[in-house]
Amino acid sequence: METQRPKAALPGQWNPGHTTHALRGDYSHVRPDFTLDQPLARYTDAEQDRWRRLYARQIELMPRYAVKEFLDSIEELDVSGGIPDFARVNRKLGRLSGFQIVAVPGLIPDDQFFAHLANRRFPVTWWIRNESELDYLEEPDVFHDFFGHVPLLAHPIFADYMVDYGKAGPHAVAQNAMPLLSRLYWYTIEFGLIRGGDGLRVYGAGILSSRGETVYSIDSDVPNRIAFDLERVLSTEYRIDAYQESYFVIDTFDQLFAETHKPFAPLYERLRNLPAIAPNAVLPRDRVLHRGTISERPQ
Repeated sequence: METQRPKAALPGQWNPGHTTHALRGDYSHVRPDFTLDQPLARYTDAEQDRWRRLYARQIELMPRYAVKEFLDSIEELDVSGGIPDFARVNRKLGRLSGFQIVAVPGLIPDDQFFAHLANRRFPVTWWIRNESELDYLEEPDVFHDFFGHVPLLAHPIFADYMVDYGKAGPHAVAQNAMPLLSRLYWYTIEFGLIRGGDGLRVYGAGILSSRGETVYSIDSDVPNRIAFDLERVLSTEYRIDAYQESYFVIDTFDQLFAETHKPFAPLYERLRNLPAIAPNAVLPRDRVLHRGTISERPQ
C-alpha cells in the first residue's frame, strides 16, 4: 500500500512555501481570475495513456468504496478514454447542477478560489502528473481535481454546499479564522466519509483520487471514524503528510448542507483562541463509529 497520496488543494496553500519546490504551473498568461483556456492540443499520447491507466485502476475500486452519487455521476460524465475536454464536461454539468469547471495552472490565491466556488465554478488544474508520480505528487493535478472533485459537482445538494463554502471564505478571512474553515474543507470536501443503507462510503476527493487511501479509509482498523459535528471538525488539526488519523462521517448530504448553513461567526469567536484537537484524538463527547488503533497512542 502506498504510504502517501497526492496532496489536496485547499484554501491557504497558495503560498509556494507549502511545497518543497516552486509551483510547476505556468502562471505567466493567466487571466485576472487565474483561469486560462484548457490547452487540449498540448496533451501527449503518453499523458492521455497515463490518464487512462490512472482512471482504470481507480474506477475498479469505486463500486465497493464510493458513494452512489459519485458512481452515477462519473458514469454520466464518461471520461474513461482520456483527459477530459472541459468544455464538453461543462455542457453536462450545467444541465445537472449549473456548475462549470475552469482550467487553472495549479494552486490559486484564496480570494480567487472562493470567488469561483461562490459563482458555481470549480478550478481544475489542467496538467497531469509525471509517470514517476502515479502514487504521490506535491500539487493537485488534473486527475486529482477532476476524478476526485468534479463528479459530485453534478449533485445539486453537494454543489450548493460548495457554493456556500465559497461564500464563507471571505468572512473567515475577515475574522482571521481561515485555519478553522480550512479544516472543514479538509474533513468534508477532501476527506469526508458518508454512511447509509449500503454502509460506509467515500465522498471526499482526496480519498477518491488515491488508490491507497480509498481502501484504508474504509477497511483499515487504524483510523478513527467519528460522526460529523461541525464544532469538532473546525477544532481538529489534520495530517498533510500521511493518511488521515481520523475521518468524520455524515449520514446524508442534506445533513452536511444543513449543519454548515448557519452563522459561523459565533463559532469562530469561541474557537479561535482554544487549543486545536490532535488528529488522532477521541473525545468523551464524540459519537465514535470506530475507535482506531491509532487513538491508543499517548496524546
